[in-house]
Amino acid sequence: MGFLEKTKIRIAKVEERKNDSWVDMSLRTLREGEVRFYRVTDPVTGKWLFKVCVDGDMQRTVVKALKCPPGGGFVQLEGHTMLFQKSSVEGYYYGVISLSYPDETGRLRRNVVENLEEVPEIIKNIFKATSYEEATGKKAIGKRLAILCEEKDEKGMIALFLLQRAWPISKIPPSLGTAMPDLLKLIRSLERAEIKDIYQKMSEKHGVAEEDTEVLLRFLETEGKIRRVDEYIKTQT
Repeated sequence: MGFLEKTKIRIAKVEERKNDSWVDMSLRTLREGEVRFYRVTDPVTGKWLFKVCVDGDMQRTVVKALKCPPGGGFVQLEGHTMLFQKSSVEGYYYGVISLSYPDETGRLRRNVVENLEEVPEIIKNIFKATSYEEATGKKAIGKRLAILCEEKDEKGMIALFLLQRAWPISKIPPSLGTAMPDLLKLIRSLERAEIKDIYQKMSEKHGVAEEDTEVLLRFLETEGKIRRVDEYIKTQT
C-alpha cells in the first residue's frame, strides 16, 4: 500500500461485522452487508474513526466518517460519506473526484473536479485518475473525472476520503503535514532539542526548509504537543 508510506496515514481495523445494516442515502434505502470500523491517524489533520459498509449485491462500498478531529472545518465532515462503485475497469471500484472548500461563511462545500490538472498531485501519484466514461462505461452530465481504487482496498478508500475531503481544508499545507511525525520523532530523540539543531536535521534528513520547520513547530505548539524553553523544544507529556 504505497499511499501509507507517501501520506504517513496510519489505518487500523478495530471491529468487523459480517452482517449489519446501514442507510444508503444515495439509494434512500436500508441496506445490509459487511461492516468494518477503522481508527485512523492522519499527520495532516488528526485522528478519525471510519465505518466502511460493503454492499456486495449492489457492488458498492460506502465510507463514512463517524468521528473527526476538532475544528470548525473537520466537524462538518462528521457523518459525511463517500461512495465507491464497481468500475468497468476489471478489479477496481471508482469514485467521483470532488474537493472540499469553505465558502465565505465557513460552511464546507464540494467542487467537482473537471480537469486532470486540478487533481492534487498526491492523489495522482498514488491512485489512477481517469475519465468518468472510462471508469463507468457511460456518460453523465456534471461528472468528468473519476478515481480508481482496487475493489477490496478499504484503506485506500478511506485515504481518498481524507485526501479529497479533509486535506484541502487543513490548517497546514499537506506537504508539511506529512513531515510532522518525523519532526516529533526527532524532537523526542534529541536529549536537548535545540531549535537550530532541529532546523538543520529536518533540512538534511527530510529536505524541509527552516521556515517550513518553523511553521510546523508553531502548529505543534498551538496544539499543545510541544513547548519552547529559551532556545530549546520539549514535547508535552
